[in-house]
Parts: sequence; C-alpha cells; structure tokens
Amino acid sequence: MSNPTSAEYTRGALYGLAAAGIWAGWIVVARLGLRTSLTPWDIAALRFGVGGLLLLPYLLRKGFAIDRLGWIGLAAIVLGCGAPMVLLVNAGLLFAPAAHAGALFSGGVPLIVALLAVPFLHEAFTSGKRVGLALILAGIIGVVWSAGGTIGTPQNIGHVLFLGGAFSWACYTVAMRHARLDGLHAAAVAAVGTLILYLPVYAIVGGAGLLEALLADIALQAFVQGFLAAVVALVLYGRAVSILGASGGAAFPAMCPAMTAVLGIPILGEWPTAVDWIAIILISIGVYIVSGGPLPARRDATVGAMVSDPEDLTPHRRAR
Repeated sequence: MSNPTSAEYTRGALYGLAAAGIWAGWIVVARLGLRTSLTPWDIAALRFGVGGLLLLPYLLRKGFAIDRLGWIGLAAIVLGCGAPMVLLVNAGLLFAPAAHAGALFSGGVPLIVALLAVPFLHEAFTSGKRVGLALILAGIIGVVWSAGGTIGTPQNIGHVLFLGGAFSWACYTVAMRHARLDGLHAAAVAAVGTLILYLPVYAIVGGAGLLEALLADIALQAFVQGFLAAVVALVLYGRAVSILGASGGAAFPAMCPAMTAVLGIPILGEWPTAVDWIAIILISIGVYIVSGGPLPARRDATVGAMVSDPEDLTPHRRAR
C-alpha cells in the first residue's frame, strides 16, 4: 500500500479514533447502566437483540461460514464475542471501575491472543511482541496492585471477570483469524448466533426486568451497545485499516484503556489513581506494539537500508 496523503491520513485517523472511542464508551455506558435497574443480563440482551437484527440481512447474504470455521470455530465465534464475553465484562463492572475494565479487558485480549496464536496459528514471538506483552503484564499487575493486591477483595473479583471476558474475546479473535473472516462478517455471525441462542433463554428467565426499566435507560444501552459497538465501530475500524494499512489502523485500539479512564471521569465520576494511570499507559503502549502499531525503522548495518519489523509485512486483523 502506498503512503496516504495528509488528507487521507487525517480521514483514516478520524475513523480509527472514532472506533476506539466507541469501544471505550461501551464499557463506560455499561457501568452507567448498571447503576440503574438494568442488570448485566438486560444489557447483553439489548446489545445482541439490536445488533443481531441489524446484522441479520448482512449475515443472510454472507452465511455462517461453517465450511471455513467448522463447528468448533463457530462455537468460538458465537461464545467468544457473544453473551459470555459481554456478561463477564458487565458483571465485572459491578465490582470494579470502568478504567480497570478498559485496562484489563483491552490489554488482556492481545496478551491472551499472543499466547493462543502460538499453538493454534503457529505465530512466533518476535522481540517486539515480547516487549509489548511484558508491558501489558506489568500494567495488569499494576491495576490489581492499586486495588489493594489482596486476593479476595471485591475489586479483584471484577478483575478476574474482566480477564475472563478477555479470554473469550481472544478465542473469538483466533477463530476469526484462522478462518480468515473479516471483522464485520465475524461480528454478524456472533451477533445473530447470540440472538438465536441467548434471547429465548433471557426472555424466559429474566426478560421481565426490561419492563421495569426506564425507556431512556433502555434506549441509551440499545444505541451504544447494539448499534455503535456492535456495528458502527467495526465499520469505522475497517475503513481506518483500508486507508492506513493494517499496522497503522491497529495503533488506535491501543488508546482504549486510556480513553476508557478519561470517559469514566465526567460520566461516572471515577478518578483513576496515580498507579492506575501508569498501568494504563503501560498497557496502551504494550497493546500498540503487540497489535502491530508502526515502530521507528531500524537501520540494517549491512546494507544501510531502513527496514521495518518483519511482522509488519504480514496481514493483521483485530476485532472489538
């Protein structure tokens, strides 16, 4: 891909920033919704009820891609990006602040993906990836330490749930890469699959909860979770990648931990501690490196030519 012009770069950067902002925003808005009468089950139902219906026409054209995924891959897509992931993160928000969710969930995904990619995708650990993973791990430890560090504290319960959500999303990501599905197609499979499997169970067990919620609370969650996070963010991210390239587009999700913390201040009144901020910065840098963000070129001493990290030469896909 040729280098984008200034106008193209600006447009691509705006797409990437908007996608990262939505991914950060759904965590903050979910935490806000849990302060109302809505439960994690309600928010998941709104996300996949709206998102599944919106993506149903697209999936009817593209299909479930079982020939490429297989039944195990299909299960990894539907469960990894579906109700289990959302329920784990939303339940974690009952115990820990949104900034911790942004750090542990957004940071934990590339860490776990890198570990799963070795046996399942046969991807090697480059030196740059090892550095990025070390920064992510240090940031995760910092977040837990700032919460008190004692096993069994209420915030630690949330931390475990956030990492569980990250593991679910990592399984989704590995299955998507293995089957070579584009992000919107994989999201459509997950959303419609969850609509079919989760919504009937929810309607029988806990559907009455939505009838007691305020219409404004329902509308906010439906718009942010079902429309923005499940559909718009993936379209925006795809456009950013098409303009800036895979590594350039991958830089923007690295901003999610910091953006989540910043959005949590005015919306939730949650102020990260100094240790939280340091951990968020470490995780953001680590995610940037691991996800393929462009790094300064190094000079080859033999030929005196500028070369980039060899990993930048391989296609890269990332999903939220």
